[in-house]
Amino acid sequence: MKFAPVALIIAIAAALLLIAAGPGTRLGLWEFGTGFMMMRWALYLGLGGAALALVLLLFPRTRRGRGAILAAALIIGIGTAWVPWSGYQKATSLPPIHDITTDTVNPPQFLDVAPLRADAPNPVDYPGEDVAKQQREAYPDILPLELSDSADRTFDRALETARELGWEIVSAVPADGRIEATATTFWFGFKDDVVIRITPAGTGSRLDIRSKSRVGRSDVGANAARIRNFVQNFQHQP
Repeated sequence: MKFAPVALIIAIAAALLLIAAGPGTRLGLWEFGTGFMMMRWALYLGLGGAALALVLLLFPRTRRGRGAILAAALIIGIGTAWVPWSGYQKATSLPPIHDITTDTVNPPQFLDVAPLRADAPNPVDYPGEDVAKQQREAYPDILPLELSDSADRTFDRALETARELGWEIVSAVPADGRIEATATTFWFGFKDDVVIRITPAGTGSRLDIRSKSRVGRSDVGANAARIRNFVQNFQHQP
């Protein structure tokens, strides 16, 4: 019977590691690598607590009087382990890239954002055709927007959309049709940079967008999701 509380303690410890991993990284208490390691240990401890609870639940003698504790340990352990496990599954299903753009031949260039990335592990330059090929295979829907609006109107709509999404606007240059911004992820507080390029196209305009992570080899689909979210919100702009 004394092992029932142990299972619950292990499961709760796993949950606490998981909960602290992201906010601690965002607050600068530790590096993102430490945060990822905490999530890995949350997975191991969550599975361990759940496994111990499950084994104890199989024995009526052990289960008697401790059923609620063991059930809680099982639920908390499995729920905690599922979060990093699902993240790992998603990461392994996507290419290890972190620079996504609607124009892989002539991607929009970062200018005013470049100094902000001076110390970033991922350089500001576009990595080239190898990444472009992986993007086209994984995210075939990431394409330019061909619009009937004038370039000026498209610029205004794009800038308003970026602001509504909570991005930090670094620069907005109507004459160049260029908007640069920084987006901060919710949980870990990662800084990803975005550049939007608007060019005249016939009687309308074309919008290209590029989103690039400052750190990490794989973005686990975050930059593609950001571009999709921008496009969806942009299309709902009046």
